[in-house]
Amino acid sequence: MELSVDQNRPAWQPFTPHGVAAFARASVGRMLLVQFVAALVAAGAVAWFLKTDWFPTISAAIERLPQQGEIRSGRLFWFGESPQLLAESRFLAVAVDLNHEAQAHSPAHLQIEFGRADLRVYSLFGYAQIPYPRTYVLAFSFEELKPSWGAWAPILLAVAVAVVLPGLMILWAALATLYCLPVWMLGLYFNRELTLGGSWLLAGAAVLPGAMVMTIAIGGYGLAELDVVRLIAAAILHVLVGWTYLVLGVLAAPKIPSCLELKVNPFRPAAAASEGKMEQGAKVDQPNPFHPSGD
Repeated sequence: MELSVDQNRPAWQPFTPHGVAAFARASVGRMLLVQFVAALVAAGAVAWFLKTDWFPTISAAIERLPQQGEIRSGRLFWFGESPQLLAESRFLAVAVDLNHEAQAHSPAHLQIEFGRADLRVYSLFGYAQIPYPRTYVLAFSFEELKPSWGAWAPILLAVAVAVVLPGLMILWAALATLYCLPVWMLGLYFNRELTLGGSWLLAGAAVLPGAMVMTIAIGGYGLAELDVVRLIAAAILHVLVGWTYLVLGVLAAPKIPSCLELKVNPFRPAAAASEGKMEQGAKVDQPNPFHPSGD
């Protein structure tokens, strides 16, 4: 498979093999700028999903809390019915089941269940059990949590963006560092003009198409176009897309010129013999002044 790329092609998009290959000759700043834009879009998708699909369920669950309640000394003091499903949606459910009797389960993809001494988070992979802190007193009533949630919800969205954005940038830098040596060796095998630094830049651009696949999958999941199984499949696919663009980007890099003029080595026997024959031929062609036919 032979791909070629224009040496003067600007590096501005990493969604084609030639576009990925162009970043091998770009500056680090340009590559980081493109990564920042991609990370910003991904962080925005995560924040949109939380605000649209999780936060309304949490708000509805707070509305159904009793007037009194708290978590103190590692125990939940609950003054309502149990078990009780406080709120649920396709994505998230919140329930109270003091003895974890499995009487308030929901078909939601993720369920948060408050027990007497711990919190359980149920998902497709089973559940995680988190004990309540013993040194803190946490409010668990409508009157206290509603104003607190109204104040903290926008801050939590900002925190989500602040975590996802630099987290993706660090992750992509680590992946580029991990991939750059194999990319450089692959470039040597296919006779491509790739330095080690250029291989790092190419690898940093090659992970972005897969990241966009995952961003689109999060949007589709939030719009109920994908279920949780397809979301997991998209997570696997986005890794494979990144590997595919690594290979295609290397193949799209310019080839090392092979038509170089080679100088004759005077120390090679074949070259010396060839030159000797040429000299003898030249001598034969010269007229001999002592030959009878020569005047």
